[in-house]
Amino acid sequence: MSTPAPTAAQRNRKAQITTIVFAVVILVPSMLGFIGKFIEFTAVFRGEGDGAFAVTPIVNYLLATTGFFCLFGWAVVHGMFSQIEAPKQKMLETEAMLDDLEAKAHHG
Repeated sequence: MSTPAPTAAQRNRKAQITTIVFAVVILVPSMLGFIGKFIEFTAVFRGEGDGAFAVTPIVNYLLATTGFFCLFGWAVVHGMFSQIEAPKQKMLETEAMLDDLEAKAHHG
C-alpha cells in the first residue's frame, strides 16, 4: 500500500517550516552575538578612561543596524517579499518564448 503524494499546500507548508527553522538557527545566535558585542563595547566606553575608542564600533553597529532595518522596511513596503516565485516564472516564460523564436528563425 503506497502513501499518497503530498499536495502542493503540504509541500509549501513544509518549505515554510524549514525556512523558519533555518532562520531561527542562523539569526538567533547572530543576534545574540551582535547584542553581546554591543553591550561589551558600551561597558568599555562607560567604564574605562581610555574607552573612547569604543565609540567608533558602537556607531558602526548602530549605523549598520539602522541601514539593515531601513532596507528591510523598504523591501517590505515595496512588496519585495510577495510573489517571490514570479521572477522565476517570468524568466522561464521568456526563455521558452526565445527558444520558440529561435526555432522559427532556423526553420523559417
